Amino acid sequence: MPERLRADIRLLGGTLGTVLAEGGGEDLLADVERLRTAVIGAREGTVSAAEVTELVESWPLERAKQVARAFTVYFHLANLAEEHQRIRALRERDDAVHPPRESLAAAVEQVRADCGEERLAEFVAGMEFHPVLTAHPTEARRRAVSTAILRIGEQLERLHAAHPDSTAEREARRRLTEEVDLLWRTSQLRYTKLDPLDEVRTAMAAFDSTVFEVVPEIYRSLDAALDPSGTGTRPPSARPFVRYGSWIGGDRDGNPFVTHEVTREAIAIQSEHVLRALETAAERIARNLTVYGNLTPASEDLRDTLAAAQAGYPRVMADIAKRSPNEPHRQLLLFATARLRATRERDADLGYPGPDRLLADLRTVQSSLAAAGANRQAYGELQHLIWQAETFGFHLAELEIRQHSEVHARALEEVRAGGALSEQTEEVLATLRVVAWIQERFGVDACRRYIVSFTRSASDIAAVHELAAHALPAGKAPVLDVIPLFETGADLDASPEVLDGMLELPDVRRRMEQTGGRLEVMLGYSDSAKDVGPVSATLRLYDAQGRLTEWAERHGVTLTLFHGRGGSLGRGGGPASRALLAQAPGSVAGRFKVTEQGEVIFARYGQRAIAHRHIEQVGHAVLMTSTETVQNRAREASARFRKTADEIAGAAHTAYRSLIDTEGFAEWFSRVSPLEELGELRLGSRPSRRSAARGLGDLRAIPWVFAWTQTRVNLPGWYGLGTGLAAASDPEALRAAYQEWPLFASLLDNAEMSLAKTDRAIAERYLRLGGRPELTEKVLAEYDLTRELVLRTTGHTRLLENRRVLSRAVDLRNPYVDALSHLQLRALNALRGPEADTLSADDQRHLERLLLLSVNGVAAGLQNTG
Repeated sequence: MPERLRADIRLLGGTLGTVLAEGGGEDLLADVERLRTAVIGAREGTVSAAEVTELVESWPLERAKQVARAFTVYFHLANLAEEHQRIRALRERDDAVHPPRESLAAAVEQVRADCGEERLAEFVAGMEFHPVLTAHPTEARRRAVSTAILRIGEQLERLHAAHPDSTAEREARRRLTEEVDLLWRTSQLRYTKLDPLDEVRTAMAAFDSTVFEVVPEIYRSLDAALDPSGTGTRPPSARPFVRYGSWIGGDRDGNPFVTHEVTREAIAIQSEHVLRALETAAERIARNLTVYGNLTPASEDLRDTLAAAQAGYPRVMADIAKRSPNEPHRQLLLFATARLRATRERDADLGYPGPDRLLADLRTVQSSLAAAGANRQAYGELQHLIWQAETFGFHLAELEIRQHSEVHARALEEVRAGGALSEQTEEVLATLRVVAWIQERFGVDACRRYIVSFTRSASDIAAVHELAAHALPAGKAPVLDVIPLFETGADLDASPEVLDGMLELPDVRRRMEQTGGRLEVMLGYSDSAKDVGPVSATLRLYDAQGRLTEWAERHGVTLTLFHGRGGSLGRGGGPASRALLAQAPGSVAGRFKVTEQGEVIFARYGQRAIAHRHIEQVGHAVLMTSTETVQNRAREASARFRKTADEIAGAAHTAYRSLIDTEGFAEWFSRVSPLEELGELRLGSRPSRRSAARGLGDLRAIPWVFAWTQTRVNLPGWYGLGTGLAAASDPEALRAAYQEWPLFASLLDNAEMSLAKTDRAIAERYLRLGGRPELTEKVLAEYDLTRELVLRTTGHTRLLENRRVLSRAVDLRNPYVDALSHLQLRALNALRGPEADTLSADDQRHLERLLLLSVNGVAAGLQNTG
């Protein structure tokens, strides 16, 4: 462990110890320390699991809850220390001479060497990264907890910056202890359920703190890589390639709380945040741009623009001119600031009608500065503001609508019947009217994508267009890009045929003519993995991408694949850059659209340095996958190892389905995990099931993965892989595929991470709660086989051997996660055991609270929920 990381963990852990002793007494600190020592001893073999259980059972429930909270707070502090270490490492690797690995500069250097300057320019001109934020409930922390952690991080930075033994150091230590004390005293659990607008506001925190500022820094990095000597003094070679989208307030699939009123309010909240950010940035640049008109004369265009403003808004311009005499460039920027403020306050007379008019004013200032020789002023901070306006517009992120195909089918049946409409059908029509309103108010790009969950045929796409025609008068229907979402294994297999049918729809053909033959298709990772297992889903998704790419080439369609990846490995998660390089050849083509969900949003965008690194890594992968060298390598490996992959996938699928198709499996799963209690965490506005049914088919993928994570089994990330590897007829081909085929390497690396976060001994205790020993043995046998064959195939002697930083993080956390698992098992045993019906109401309440506190802590410790 790096010494500075070790020092930070000791400092934060020691501070927590002080807070525990002050707030709960020395005996609380002693109990926490006893459990800490016991779980470490259990891993070292000097303490038995029974002894740990006996210790946990000996405490009153109130004390058990306090201990669970202590370990949860410790994990928040350890995560913070690791985050700061990561930022330090990123800064230390930022060498201007040698581009950091997986950076835009490294990609530019390699693509230029491999393909030449002309092809590089083509790749850069066409590249797109389209992250879509979703409100999927996978962020276990309250916002109050997250902000408390940010404040602790600020004090940690102050402490690092202070001179040893100085007044500043003493004050930073005092404030650090104060903030840790506040975190300890802050409830870790939500008392009220989030509503969709709470989720919108939560996501806005990431935009305000990092995203708005990071995006132009990314473009500057790319521009500097393309022409290091000229950036900031010439027109930029880099164009904006990041476009944010959002489902938050638009995704109504199975969520009755997302209504047309919520969607309308969501875009208004987004607009308020981006307009305020643009206004603040414009005002800052304007106040600094004290360019004297005699030394830097204004262009004719700028003088004409100021004259028009003077004629239209004499009072506003008189005030600006009084404050900025003979500073025409500053005057126009201050006028733009006033118009942005008016736009935010909905003053239609002064406000901008749209971002295009703002950009016209900014470019007028820029071209005038450049013509006068003030190139550094033209292409420095002002260029950043132009990039921000181009990227975010006045809507910040495109709001996308999602609804289930069955809802549309029922609504269309009612509309065609001509009778009274149900509340749900009225809501579908009202949503389409709101889409039209958003487009009129903020422009078409603010809300035009409509995703249809569980698309089975082209008629599911046609239904949306027909409903839009019913919702509004002729000629008033919104512009719609209706996007099929293929989620199950069968739907993925049938996807090209569905697209064939879409091309026959007049509305789709008309829209493709307008967009130059562009079409978007969404692939669902979560439900496909839950449906067919992680191994089979990975290969089916890969095959679907290949088939769809071939289909697009045959039909002359520019296809964008939208990857519905979750945060966890069991839902298609993992490092986005590695996932990109593992896609089917030709399927990326310089365009990458992906969902970013729950805890992933704040893990990637909570800190500016980490957000910058994440976008750079994705940009690097997008450029690299565009090259023929990378595509040919993947194509050759895919052809060479296809037979082996099919052997693995077939056996893995059989093993997976044989487990979850076992009679009574759903009930057993509910007993061995905190599945039914997860709803009480109030993680988000969306219910955990699509309907009141209690089977696995209706269970959403997030609680499926979340519950398995809590049991320390992590089954959705690896189950069936061992059986699949054992079925391969050529073991040497497995090892070669791991070395040469990015898809297979990604599959095994992700499984290895899931296995590393699995604890067999503790998992066994959870599994035995279900009273089905044959299922327990089946799961554990598959775990043993998978672990053995993954290590044999990768050539590693232990899990995560080749990933030192991740391995260190897992090893650091595992004993402390064990402590929370023992506390959770105490609660589950009591709530699931034979005496559960005899519990008093008070004990029931305390046990459920202990269970939820431990769930929250395990999520923090594993940095993984659903």
